[in-house]
Amino acid sequence: MIERYTLPEMGRVWSDAHKYELWCRVETLVLEAHAKAGTVPADVVEPVRAAPPPTPERVAEIEATTQHDVIAFLSAWADNTRPREAAAYVHFGMTSSDLLDTALAVQLVEATDILLAKADALVAALRDHGLAHRDTLRVGRTHGIHGEPDVWGHRVADFAFAMARSRDRLRRARAAVGVCAISGAVGTYSNIDPEVERYVAAELGLTPADVSTQVVIRDGISEWVSTLAIMATVCEAIALEVRHGQRTEVRELWEPFGKGQKGSSAMPHKKNPIISERLAGMARIVRAQVVPVLEGIPLWHERDISHSSTERIALPDAAIALDYMLNLTHRLVTGLVVDAERMRANLESTGGLIYTSTVLLELVNAGMSRDDEAYPLVQRAAMETWETGTPFRETLRTQAAAAGLTLDEARLDEVCRPERYVERLDGVFQRLAALS
Repeated sequence: MIERYTLPEMGRVWSDAHKYELWCRVETLVLEAHAKAGTVPADVVEPVRAAPPPTPERVAEIEATTQHDVIAFLSAWADNTRPREAAAYVHFGMTSSDLLDTALAVQLVEATDILLAKADALVAALRDHGLAHRDTLRVGRTHGIHGEPDVWGHRVADFAFAMARSRDRLRRARAAVGVCAISGAVGTYSNIDPEVERYVAAELGLTPADVSTQVVIRDGISEWVSTLAIMATVCEAIALEVRHGQRTEVRELWEPFGKGQKGSSAMPHKKNPIISERLAGMARIVRAQVVPVLEGIPLWHERDISHSSTERIALPDAAIALDYMLNLTHRLVTGLVVDAERMRANLESTGGLIYTSTVLLELVNAGMSRDDEAYPLVQRAAMETWETGTPFRETLRTQAAAAGLTLDEARLDEVCRPERYVERLDGVFQRLAALS
């Protein structure tokens, strides 16, 4: 991921320097386990533990010749070991994927914990924003067309619960990727005792793999990146709502717009929803990693490396992009400007058409058949309002009179009261208040 969208904490997790630190940690733990079992001399452990990790530059220099990153790492680290002979027992009984997959599991867990903390903060921000606007009337839209009265807090509650479910999926996915596999060349433990795997897993806070070949099969990692994609898309859903709300014709919502900020190089009046549009673009980047990672599940026999090059790009990019998105979405939600007066004006802008569904039911309750009488009458009145701008109550009276029907005006007053339509949302907001 480019530096523009890489936040420091997550960038550190995926840096080469940190990767080599983890590789040193895994190799040292394996060596400790061997030494405890008497498989290798006990006096080699401390020199290896004390050896500083090799620099990325030194590993790259050696890899240019070896064309093998693990061998290059081991050689560079051995050069840092005093005495160098102690390094002879490093990687004892292991294959490259034992190191790669176990260290990757630690990176995935570390990245997940960063994402979970930010997801928690975003859930809380959405919850609080939704509760603050539980009485802010707005029109509910379907297909982009005015439907019935709603409140802004109801829409936000939907996002809050979607983000909470995404966070909970990520917690489950954390367990799916937190897997240690140190089982040797084709996973048969031919040259390494399973107790080594158990020891390393416990020290790293991982779970020993139920089974591995030369690699851990990629269903868990695929679950993880798919979970990231869902969370990113929930962020995009929030952003899309803001983008629609900030359109000039709507003007119900505004992104935070800082002092000195410019909206357009040519048009000084512009306040564009750039945060939301950036979120929409970045969600595509996260989603784009799902299929390539899924394709790492089927490998040739016990292992090939067709998954490796994909994951070197896809996993860091997905995590770094989502980390940035969660940060940006939190900023969007906490800084969002809600124009309640404009919401109310838009709600009333169709002259009462938002009440047709309940008027229809009232006519049915009055004894009219739904399909043959009530629906056509209400639709004729509604179409006249659309075409002429005449308030719906007036066109409804005209159509009712033509059908020989006298309307109950007091009842219509109640039907055309927007607060009536949201009276049963208390349960939603009670659940929202309890969300954590």
